[in-house]
Formats: sequence, structure tokens, C-alpha cells
Amino acid sequence: MSKLAPTSIKYLIRARIKAKGVVEKPDIIGAIFGQTEGLLGPDLDLRELQKTGRIGRIEVNMKTEKGRSEGEIIIPSSLDSAETALIAATLETIERVGPCAATIKLIAVEDVRSEKRKYVVDKAKEILQKMMDQEMPEAEEISEQIKEAVRAQEVTTWHGMPCGPTVMESEDIIIVEGRADVINLLKYGIKNAIAVGGTSVPPAIIQLTREKTTTLFIDGDRGGQLIAKELASVADIDYIAVAPEGKEVEELTKKEVYKALREKVPAQEFFSTMQKTERVQEKPQLSSEGRRKKIIRKPKPVTVRKRRLRPEEKELFKKTLEDIIGTRAACIFNEKLELLGKVPVNELENTLRSLENPYAVVFDGIVNAKLAETAKRKGVRFLVGMEKENIYTTVIVLERKDLK
Repeated sequence: MSKLAPTSIKYLIRARIKAKGVVEKPDIIGAIFGQTEGLLGPDLDLRELQKTGRIGRIEVNMKTEKGRSEGEIIIPSSLDSAETALIAATLETIERVGPCAATIKLIAVEDVRSEKRKYVVDKAKEILQKMMDQEMPEAEEISEQIKEAVRAQEVTTWHGMPCGPTVMESEDIIIVEGRADVINLLKYGIKNAIAVGGTSVPPAIIQLTREKTTTLFIDGDRGGQLIAKELASVADIDYIAVAPEGKEVEELTKKEVYKALREKVPAQEFFSTMQKTERVQEKPQLSSEGRRKKIIRKPKPVTVRKRRLRPEEKELFKKTLEDIIGTRAACIFNEKLELLGKVPVNELENTLRSLENPYAVVFDGIVNAKLAETAKRKGVRFLVGMEKENIYTTVIVLERKDLK
């Protein structure tokens, strides 16, 4: 089936549907195709128009309450105005959706091009105003902008991991979490950084840390500390540098980057300090007698424990995953395992950024590093997909086979 290119859309048909019963998107789309077939002849048959790319993918947004369903239908069209109007009119002839009585009322046929023209005019005004308000940049500023752009383009890969161009030649390397961190360091002339974006550290990076002096540069939050623990348990980390509290490496200024790297500490010292801080926070204060009797033990190796999946969580994730197979949908739950919302997978990341305290995400797709990073920033505990890539994250990532 051809897909209608966004640039070729001329009109958007919008209609409101009401049904006396519970109906879903496939039922509505089936009713639209089935009950309009042959109504306008073969030249304006919806199936043929969609195959040839003159009618785009039909979007249906529904909600069900008290046994009744209501929602909106959106159909993009690249036909001319008369043909689009005929297609729009056929929607109101639909009387049933599946076993349920239904009515469809046309809301509007919008000319997308008029909106684009308005946007172009408004944008042109904005650009002109900025041109009039801004002074020409100094030659030094232009030179720096060019240098930064060139450095950003120098990011390459080594064994699939994003890195700067001098990682293999340098005696020292800097390990960061993601590609954005590598790009930010490149902007400031640091070309020996490499990003480890996976839960299991690749053997190649483990070997590299044994051959070179290695500094781990982490975010200034609890997540950064957890990453340091996990990496240090398998790789040979010599030093650890930490971003300012609450900041991520990818957002640091040049001054903050170089200050953090200058203040790096040996890995052993970093973990020793961190363990002392944790003991002070977690244990009650001892009396003077208790302090005299306290036995000082060597710190044990640091490990990261992820809590076990509760039976009710496993059952919910398994059932939800089975229900959404083939739908390209995502379900988001709060800590009480209540459904916060169900959205298309392509809208999942934007939806997560707008939610407060999402706890678990179950979706019909593959868990990748980009989604895991968004989930980590929003405090998501579980990411459950059909499959998962080999990624590194503090979020608990599960795939379908893990729930059997």
C-alpha cells in the first residue's frame, strides 16, 4: 500500500463518529472501506485511492465510556477539491461499525496549503524582524561557529560505539554514556571520547580500558553513580570525572567540561568516598562507646541490584504485551499499575516527556538506546517491548520472552 507523502497532502477530512457499543480502530477502518465500496465508482474507490497514494493512512482516535464509543476520523487527501468533497460526503452514509449502530458527521475539510501559506508568511515576518534586530556577528564568533560545526561532524564509530576521531591513537580515553556526550566534547576540542550505550559492556571496550589510561565522565546525578558502579565492575577504570550536580555531560559548557576533567579522581577514591557517604546516610549515629568498638572492614566490591519483578507486575506486562501485538501501540502505567494512557509508538517519547511519574511502559516494538535514555530521565522503572537491543541503561528492560 502506498503511503501518502506529507508534502503532497492538500486536504484533511475530519469527521466525528459515535457508536452505541465498544468499537475499536480496525472495526471503524473496516466499516469505512466496506460500506463506501462501489458507492462512487471504481475511480473513487477508497482502497484503490490508498494503493495509488492519493488517499493517505486513515487515523482514528477513540475513547469508550459507559458502553459507548466516540472519537475522530482523519483522512489526508491529495485529490482535487471536488473529489475530496465526494469522499468526505460518503462517510456520512455509514450506519454501522461491526455489530454496533453508529453515526458519522463531517466536521470539516481543511485546506492544508492555506495553513502552510499562513505559516510561511508569519515565519517570514519573524525572520525579517530578527534580521533587523540582530547585529552582524564578529569575525571571531563566525570562526568559532565554523570550528564547532566541524568538530560535531567528526564523530565516528568504533565497534559500533560512537567516538571521537583520535580514540585509537590516544594513550588516554574518556568514556561517556551516549552519542550526545561525545558530540558535546568534540565541540570543545576533546576528540578521544567514546560512548558505551549498552547494558552489557562490549568485550572490545573492556580490552580497550586495559590498554589505555581511562577516565569515566559521568552525569552529576544518581544515575551517573550507578553507571560508574556497573562499568567499574567489568572494565579497568583509572579515573572518574563527574559533571556538576544535576547536570548531564551533553549539556555542559566548555568551562564546566574542563573543570570537571581537571578535578577527576582515582576510581578507588571515588568509590571509597561514595560508600562512606552512603553509610553515613543509611546507618544511625553511634555512641562514643559504639565508635570505640566499631570494627573497620574493607569495602566490598560494589554491585548493582535490580529489584525482582512482582507477580502482579509480570502478569500485567505479559497480558498487555499480548493484547497489543501488531497494533504498534504503547501503554503507560503509574506506580499503582493504573493505565495512564495508550498512544502510538511513534508518539511514545514525546508523551513520556510530558507525563509526571510514569512507572512502566509496555509497547509493540523494540527497546532501543534512545527510548531507554528518555525513560531514564523521566524515572521510568520498567521498559517492556517485543524485543530489546543490547543497550546500557539503569531502567529495567524486559522483552516478550522474559515474561514467559
